[in-house]
Amino acid sequence: MINSKLLFSFAVLLLAPFLIDNSFAQISSGGFGKSPFERDFADVKFLDAYFGTLNQKIEVEPGDANVPFTVVLANVGTQDITGIRGQLSLPYGFSGSDGPNSIILADSDSNSLAGDNFHLTFFVNIDPNAQIQQYPGTVKVDYSRLRESGVRTSFSDFSFKVTGDSIINVKAKDPFLTSLKTNNVIIEISNDGTAPISGVDIVSTNTQTEMASTTSSTTNVENVVILESNWDVGNIEPKSSRQLTATVYVPENLKGDTLRIPLSISYYNAHGDSHIVDKIVDFYIKGLIDLSVYGIGVIELADTQMIVGEIINEGNEDALFSFVTLEPLGNSNIKPQTQFIDEIEIDAPVPFNIPIEFDGEPEYGEHEIKIIVRYKDNVRDEIFLPYETTIMVEEPSNNDESEDNTLLIVIPIVIAIAVTIFILRRRKKEEIQNS
Repeated sequence: MINSKLLFSFAVLLLAPFLIDNSFAQISSGGFGKSPFERDFADVKFLDAYFGTLNQKIEVEPGDANVPFTVVLANVGTQDITGIRGQLSLPYGFSGSDGPNSIILADSDSNSLAGDNFHLTFFVNIDPNAQIQQYPGTVKVDYSRLRESGVRTSFSDFSFKVTGDSIINVKAKDPFLTSLKTNNVIIEISNDGTAPISGVDIVSTNTQTEMASTTSSTTNVENVVILESNWDVGNIEPKSSRQLTATVYVPENLKGDTLRIPLSISYYNAHGDSHIVDKIVDFYIKGLIDLSVYGIGVIELADTQMIVGEIINEGNEDALFSFVTLEPLGNSNIKPQTQFIDEIEIDAPVPFNIPIEFDGEPEYGEHEIKIIVRYKDNVRDEIFLPYETTIMVEEPSNNDESEDNTLLIVIPIVIAIAVTIFILRRRKKEEIQNS
């Protein structure tokens, strides 16, 4: 009985190392993948993977073809490595530039010294049905150590992103400015792409405030006054836009020219990299038409009462295809009428006269009316200038009675003169006969 217990205890001691070895995760030489806690130290360490080249990341979107995909790695070993060759494994929706079933390969152009970084650039096609999101990938790197035969292999898992593409455009909401006045300008900054942009900051360059340090001018913007020169726009999501406002004064000598305002736009793309793009917003400068209506009154001409007045243009551009319209206001029963007066030149008053006609029985006294001047500018936009006033319409005098009274006075005088002349001539004749 004692011998059996001793034999059992001795057997347990002999089997204990094997039981312990199978109960705990341990690293065995060459046992890649046997345990989630396994650590194999190699010469190559993964650093980054993105679309673009070594010095520049690029934005990509579904449907892009033959785009560079760069994997950056480091030689963390103690020896230089050579013969570096990479193979890329990407999920469904990505393929090599040589075709859907081709292997995505890349070679490094040089050796990698111990402690230095190196990169592999692959060329990839992106399926049009791919999504703008993050994806997993794996890179396999084959290399050899200097002064050592054989090929070593390193595998690295990573994630990368299809960012989408940001497309920045600028335009003026109203592309017309007017000279000799202050213009409130609205400029629209739009992101027409599929990737968001952030930290958007816009600067108007080559303005008068910068002329002291600018040796030459690329546009005529230095001849105008722009009160604002910097705008903090913020973030612009894909397929959306933001607006900025500016106050611009244009001198008279730029009438008929195109004003080009350069904008420098700085922003961060979907990779988080800073970029600067230059855009130009164009405006056409119109002349100023500044009309005033004055001298409204009522006169009687040829037994007809007429509304008269004058229009003066104090701008620097003629008003074209001009009309004057008379409209009644309130209880007035004056008929609406329109009169064509053609061009209204600058600094030359243009008179107008409109005969008064009534809708129904004439009503005399005060009438509230509106005078509307309608004209077009040099870009054929139609403009209306209203002017409201009150006129006095007098009742016409009775001309027939006045004529009768005049005749009653004139006829006796004429008869008396005729009788006097007859008597004087008869006496003179009698005197001649007697002598």
